[in-house]
Amino acid sequence: MTAEGWLPRARNDGWSYRDRIDARSHGLLVTAFYAGRYRHSAQQEWQRRLDAGEIQCNGQRLLADVALVAGDRLAWQRPPWWEEAVPARWAVVHDDGDLLVIDKPAGLPVLPAGGWLEHTVLQLLQRRHQGDPAGIPRPVHRLGRFTSGLLVCARRPATRAWLSARLRESTAAGLDRGMAPGGAAPAAAAGCRKLYRALLVPAALALAPGESLPISTPIGRRPHPELGQLWCAADGSQAGDLAAHSQLTLLERHGEADLVQVAIASGRPHQIRIHCAAVGAPLLGDPLYGPGGSAAATARPGDGGYQLQAWRLELQRPGAGRLVLEAPAALGWTANA
Repeated sequence: MTAEGWLPRARNDGWSYRDRIDARSHGLLVTAFYAGRYRHSAQQEWQRRLDAGEIQCNGQRLLADVALVAGDRLAWQRPPWWEEAVPARWAVVHDDGDLLVIDKPAGLPVLPAGGWLEHTVLQLLQRRHQGDPAGIPRPVHRLGRFTSGLLVCARRPATRAWLSARLRESTAAGLDRGMAPGGAAPAAAAGCRKLYRALLVPAALALAPGESLPISTPIGRRPHPELGQLWCAADGSQAGDLAAHSQLTLLERHGEADLVQVAIASGRPHQIRIHCAAVGAPLLGDPLYGPGGSAAATARPGDGGYQLQAWRLELQRPGAGRLVLEAPAALGWTANA
């Protein structure tokens, strides 16, 4: 790690992607299967990887593009690649020896995915807590790479399971009952409440400071020229469209941006970015989701430029009272309230 708290650009050790062929993929050519399974690469690119000896079937290196049989086991050995520099310093907001809550910096991925393997919160926790007699803390949930703020981790598997259940229950209760006035979680979900803050394009909301707007736009997969499909605002007409509920409250209005608080009662992909865009007020600097909540053809979910913070967590712990945590202010400016 550099003195400035960044992990420098570095080459990782590569990774093996393993898949088992089911009846739906029976008869597909290897390259066709991979092009459908991992849509970041076209079939021609998978042919190049096959020719380079990177793909095995049932433990044997493939020498040709063959038809697959249900039950086959594929392995793509992805060669090492460069991971870009990321911020790697965070503040500890809470640590009781089991539950660990950190203030994740924007730009740091939580879990391995896409182009990130070693430069993640998970790997950093494993390195920093190796040999810790209490165990290694592991993230309970995800935050987007460019979302900063409260990230909940736990050392004990039982605690991680309990926290994961609380998050699922708050989602289910919110979907069943909707949001309560003021962005409060429904009564059945009172054990867990999550609040976010974001900067939106200025003057796009017809709200006065302190006023709230419930948002119930469904979220579903829609065609994307680079990724095949991508989560976007939807109308609920297609199979797979998901119900989603948020409550947006305007905190401050400035010439450069509007500061809002968002309470979510569902955990859909990119929900806050999509919901704010769906009501005509995208996150300031978001390259992907514009007014209406559709995705830009030339951008990807991991592209940064916006400011979104997991700001507050309220959690009822059994036998330990209510835990209320807030992340330090990290947006362009903060509300006076």
